[in-house]
Amino acid sequence: MVSSRGLWHALKFRPTIISAVAVAGAGTYYGTRSLLPSGHAESIEAPKVFGGFGPKTLRLQSVDQVNHNTKRLVFEFPDQSAKSGLTLTSALLTFSWPQGRWLPVLRPYTPISNLEQEGSLELMVKKYPNGKASSHLHSLAPGDTLTFMAALKGYSWTPNKFSQVYLVAGGAGITPIYQLVQGILSNPEDQTKINLVFGVNTEQDLLLRNELEQYRKQFPDRFEYVYTVSHPKEEGTSLRKGYVTEELLKEVIQGSGKDTHVFVCGPPGMENSLVGSRSAPGILSRLGFEKDQIYKF
Repeated sequence: MVSSRGLWHALKFRPTIISAVAVAGAGTYYGTRSLLPSGHAESIEAPKVFGGFGPKTLRLQSVDQVNHNTKRLVFEFPDQSAKSGLTLTSALLTFSWPQGRWLPVLRPYTPISNLEQEGSLELMVKKYPNGKASSHLHSLAPGDTLTFMAALKGYSWTPNKFSQVYLVAGGAGITPIYQLVQGILSNPEDQTKINLVFGVNTEQDLLLRNELEQYRKQFPDRFEYVYTVSHPKEEGTSLRKGYVTEELLKEVIQGSGKDTHVFVCGPPGMENSLVGSRSAPGILSRLGFEKDQIYKF
């Protein structure tokens, strides 16, 4: 994600910020209600956990093992009527201090729970080899806590700004893409059409598959997807085999007019081939998309 990665690099070279956090300790959220004038108590606004400044520490409510390297972690809010307060395409910067390490680790993660959900939020975390933050999160058990340093805003989404969006995800890069799918389709006022291309290594890496297929059933005229598996393990699978290629995107993308937009999130190699550079235009450029029509999370 552009915004979250940028902030991570900035924080990485600012030890004074990390020191200040270490001295101040982990932040704790205490829910408060915003009261309207008397006579309008029924319009009390739900408190927002990430509506202000400062770190927030949340308790892990439950853990679910998704596959060999991915878990779903649900963190509860102290106030069960509270909402996250996050806007669409937001991520959260987590603060971990793995056992035995001299310095803490900051990493962004995108919630996959509905942003209007009350009482909790959910992360989907893939554990990487030698991944400091992901290994720490995978070690957490219900009752443990995690500190969230800040909310990181991504793309400023406007309902119905585009008639069509194309979403291209690779592996764990599905999380910000899924948040966008969820946000668009959960808004009855937003009629944007969505085409998703999701590339993974094996069938087991098709994260959030049940949720995506449920959206396809619920919105057959607005949501389409294509899965492609580079190293299928199941014999006789009906899934498309291969990588996210120019040929595949040509089949999916029906036009690159100004009322369309492309969102990309995945491994660096996939993102580079799609977005390209100044000296080497990427696949999306060859398919007719201008630079301002492409957003890389």
